[in-house]
Amino acid sequence: MTDATRLEDLLIRVAGGDRAAIAQLYRLMEQPLYRFVHSRLNDPHQSADIVHDVFLDVWRNAHRFEGRSAARTWIFGIAWRKVMDVYRAARRVDVTDDLTETEDDSPDALTCIAAAEDQARVRHCLSTLKPDHRSALQLAFYEDLGYREIAEVMAVPEGTVKTRVFHAKKLMLHCLSQLGRRPGQ
Repeated sequence: MTDATRLEDLLIRVAGGDRAAIAQLYRLMEQPLYRFVHSRLNDPHQSADIVHDVFLDVWRNAHRFEGRSAARTWIFGIAWRKVMDVYRAARRVDVTDDLTETEDDSPDALTCIAAAEDQARVRHCLSTLKPDHRSALQLAFYEDLGYREIAEVMAVPEGTVKTRVFHAKKLMLHCLSQLGRRPGQ
């Protein structure tokens, strides 16, 4: 059984009120969700609260999962919306995306991240990105989601995700080179 099938099966069981299934789903998804939320909020307590809220929503709304997306994508979508609620409450989100749509057609999608051996520099450069660019990049490279899944999580068109990843990679390369680290060194 693949991980995707396993998660979908667990969601179906959760929809039926199976407490063991929600516990198992929690064990499988807690760490990836926490990393995802914490990387955006940088507050361990608030991040843990949001992850808890995500699982409460999963428990309450598993019956609404229609299978149009992967179960993992559906769950990350809930987390994404909760993080965006925090940003909106703090008025830290710029809802306009003033970048032109440019599709990412680079041959090596991991170049800008894999080139930097020093994780502190990568974290610093990630922290300089706008939240939507940082989220798209982290979902793509740390959570290994495809553009279509990221688009579903972020509730934006797939082309917007491609644009955000493209620009985020360019900004990461610029930031890393400013720190004296060029890809391939």
